[in-house]
Amino acid sequence: MTAVLPGERATDRGGGTTADFADFVRMSLPGLLRYGHALTGNPHDSADLVQTVLEKVGSRWAAVLRKGEPLAYVRRSMANANTSRWRRRRREDLVAEFPDAVAAAGHDRLEHEPLWQALRALPPRQRAVVVLRFYDGLSEAEIADTLGVSPGTVKSQNSKAMATLRARLGDSA
Repeated sequence: MTAVLPGERATDRGGGTTADFADFVRMSLPGLLRYGHALTGNPHDSADLVQTVLEKVGSRWAAVLRKGEPLAYVRRSMANANTSRWRRRRREDLVAEFPDAVAAAGHDRLEHEPLWQALRALPPRQRAVVVLRFYDGLSEAEIADTLGVSPGTVKSQNSKAMATLRARLGDSA
């Protein structure tokens, strides 16, 4: 291991600098946490999701930089990781008996909001499309690039999600 002299930047094996990654995390973290919260439905799972994805991205930061658009790459990784988590958890949540109801000391203030409940009930890909479109303000092309799908898939997923949200929320939405 070589020492880093003052004024020099430490580089990882691929050529990207650790300082670049630290700057990226520092600037992107609030938005990634908001995006993760919208994907997962609560701030605790959001923090876990962001941390997991950033650990993986950080270990291959130079390769991510070479691909360009690191924020889009991280968002796509988050959507994929959340879908995998959701699939694993869906199988794990099936229990014969209900656990004892224990009131959580810190609960999510949005938990009982009708819009939030309807959003959380959407399938992961539809939720990701809605969040990226209306929460982050991305265009259909940017969403398609972020999620690695075609623009037509983005349109159809958004259409299905909006129809589901309208049905659950009624005409007032």
